[in-house]
Amino acid sequence: MKNFNGKILFLDRSDINTDEIIPAKYLTELTKEALKPYCLEDLKLDSFDSKKDLAEKTAIVTRENFGCGSSREHAPWALEENGINIVIATNFARIFRQNMFNNGMMAIELPAEQIDEIFKKFAGTDATLAVDFDKSEIKISNNKDSFTTNYTLGLFYSDLVKVGGWIDYVDTKY
Repeated sequence: MKNFNGKILFLDRSDINTDEIIPAKYLTELTKEALKPYCLEDLKLDSFDSKKDLAEKTAIVTRENFGCGSSREHAPWALEENGINIVIATNFARIFRQNMFNNGMMAIELPAEQIDEIFKKFAGTDATLAVDFDKSEIKISNNKDSFTTNYTLGLFYSDLVKVGGWIDYVDTKY
């Protein structure tokens, strides 16, 4: 199972699309690792610098409809190559969400009210995420506050995460 604990990157915007996660001009790269330097380079947010802000982060907290746009597995690959294995949002584009789980990553959906609370308490701080997979619980904290909530994954998605993705899942079943 991948690491889901660590520092959080807050992206305070809805509808971040796959072209912003990994621009289409890099889809001809031959390896996943070749995508690493280009992750989020086209994302437009005030004061956001993909090279600086992505460093050492392992999780993203964002708003709704993350991963919309073109359906491409390259978007989760680019995140994964940068150490991001979990994205927490109100909701996700269906294909992006499935691609996350297919790669053993987590796409956690929380109600908008909880996402708002997380942004109010933790955006702009050195917040960290701790995931207790067995309890289906996430904890976000900084030196001042903490926030704990449960999340829901179906059994199939839990199995994909446990074994590291679709290929490893198939290897264990067939």
